[in-house]
Amino acid sequence: DQRDKDMVVKRLSVPVPGTTDLHFATRFPQKFREQFKACLWKQCLSYWRTPSYNLVRFVFITLSCIFFGALFWQQGNINHINDQQSLFTILGCMYGITLFAGINNCQSVMPFISMERSVVYRERFAGMYSPWAYSFAQVAMEIPYVLMQVVLFMLIAYPMIGYAWTAAKFFWFMYTMFCTLLCFVYMGMVVVSFTPNIQFASVLSSMFYTLQNLMSGFIVPAPQIPRWWIWFYYVSPMSWALRVLFTTQFGDYDDRMIDVFGETKSVPAFMKDYFGFRRDLLPLAAVILAAFPILLAVLFGYNISKLNFQRR
Repeated sequence: DQRDKDMVVKRLSVPVPGTTDLHFATRFPQKFREQFKACLWKQCLSYWRTPSYNLVRFVFITLSCIFFGALFWQQGNINHINDQQSLFTILGCMYGITLFAGINNCQSVMPFISMERSVVYRERFAGMYSPWAYSFAQVAMEIPYVLMQVVLFMLIAYPMIGYAWTAAKFFWFMYTMFCTLLCFVYMGMVVVSFTPNIQFASVLSSMFYTLQNLMSGFIVPAPQIPRWWIWFYYVSPMSWALRVLFTTQFGDYDDRMIDVFGETKSVPAFMKDYFGFRRDLLPLAAVILAAFPILLAVLFGYNISKLNFQRR
């Protein structure tokens, strides 16, 4: 009867004298390194089987490169820069292609991460791997795909626009594009990681794009930004990207004189006076530009490990 059952349950719930509680040395069956390798392999298969995400963004960047290359044909050649409008045009090219490709990457990754997050919730509950192992695998998986997009740009748009074919300038441009696109991708991942759904994430990302537009230093140069807003200029990835791109491409032409607003100046002098771009700050700008994706990657991992928007 029910009374006998209750007695059996009560007796069996008391441990046998001399026994110890079940204990595991670690929370997960494998070390973090093995978890990371397993998650990386899983993400590799997931990316390969999702052409709607990866193939589309490769086609997009290819078409964008052709479009921008044709629109700004040879405008990046220093021999074609004679006045301030020429510099504004090529800076607009740098600004446009970087922001255009960045927004596409950010928007594309959000639905993918949103779907992946539901799988992570289930597998994390089962104790299969650490959220940090998944996060770092997801972050690492994006690197080769972003790098391939940058290579496409450097092979198609870079020569069409007419940028300088020197090893240093080529490397700096590639480095800057890579860090900036990674930053946009990781920003999309971060926004999804701390919002409950993709609709809310899309609204927040739109606000991020708007602020990038206003505070990148292109629409309003840094010296003209009000002092109470200048802090946002310095925390904007796009502002550092434009600083590095413009400085590395045109900051060493001290003997190139152009007519700007009725007076004659060298290209570096005009860049410093009008935009606030200084070549001596290039190493600092390069380090800060690399710090943005690292910071966002860590923030993504933290959000995945601490936040849970799953509804039962």
